[in-house]
Amino acid sequence: MGTVAYIGVGSNQGDRYTNCAAAIDHIGASEHTRIIDQSSLYLTEPWGYREQDDFVNLVLKIETSLTPLDLLSFLRDVERKLARTRTIPFGPRTIDLDILLYSDHILQSPELMIPHPRLCQRGFVLIPLQELAPQLIHPVHHRTISRLLDDLDDACRVVKIGKENP
Repeated sequence: MGTVAYIGVGSNQGDRYTNCAAAIDHIGASEHTRIIDQSSLYLTEPWGYREQDDFVNLVLKIETSLTPLDLLSFLRDVERKLARTRTIPFGPRTIDLDILLYSDHILQSPELMIPHPRLCQRGFVLIPLQELAPQLIHPVHHRTISRLLDDLDDACRVVKIGKENP
């Protein structure tokens, strides 16, 4: 089909599990994306803006025929369908879909940065990503995901809550 990408999925408003499941369903139903693998689910403390409920997070490994900007547009459409609103940076949300990695591409544009610029700072991203691809090399830092996780300085709690689909 095309390019392998890793997508971060998170929710901390409403029924977090149902929101994540709905996002996975939308991504899997597209003719332009195919889900290859899914990490376990993790219950995580909020990162950045701390005065909010815990998140349910996971990472998807997908294959896509979409360009990075088209994939971003597709994911934003999924977020809109699931009632995502953007009010407070790093604030509460029904669903959050982030392109973490898009093959070994490096992209810096006003609309999108790949790899995700805060990927290496967030346990709630690195832990599920390491579950799927521990030896994957970060295209900017030139270290494996496992090594990035070993070097992580993030005190936010990340607790594995299961492998089953949300």
